[in-house]
Amino acid sequence: MKAVPASRYAVFFLIAAAGCAIDLATKDWIFDKLGPPGGPTQWLWRPFFGLQTSLNQGALFGMGQGKVAFFAALSGLAALGILYWLFVARAAHDWLLTIALGGIMAGILGNLYDRLGMWTMPGNPGQRVFAVRDWILVKYQEWIWPNFNLADSLLVCGAGLLMWHAFRSPPKGEPASAEAGRA
Repeated sequence: MKAVPASRYAVFFLIAAAGCAIDLATKDWIFDKLGPPGGPTQWLWRPFFGLQTSLNQGALFGMGQGKVAFFAALSGLAALGILYWLFVARAAHDWLLTIALGGIMAGILGNLYDRLGMWTMPGNPGQRVFAVRDWILVKYQEWIWPNFNLADSLLVCGAGLLMWHAFRSPPKGEPASAEAGRA
């Protein structure tokens, strides 16, 4: 099998680093602006879309609250799995996989930073917090979607691209199109 082009490494690490940096910068900015959870909601489009700080010590939709160490370990394993899949198993030959996994890695790293307590609550610089900072609020009438952040969005978009890739790619051993099967 031929070598993975260096451009794939560059694209993957650029997406992962830029996505993580933007996620962390927005979390810092919003928490500095609005303060800790429990403060006011800053509506951008009342009553549908706003900014509201919250903390999540669990995972998706707040499941597994208090299991920060477990989810941090799981995130670390997922990151290692992505690196293995892309660069040892050579999935980076595929552009879509490279882009999707770059987004997923950005999301993993952004939320892992928070879970490892590498940030402090504004106004209390000595207090490390071991929870993911969420700040995007989406609401429709009485229905409120659990707050999320850009890392979560990157994870979901990356997972969506992976599903799209899975559905558009032919199973191994089958030709890519009907014409290829007739050749």
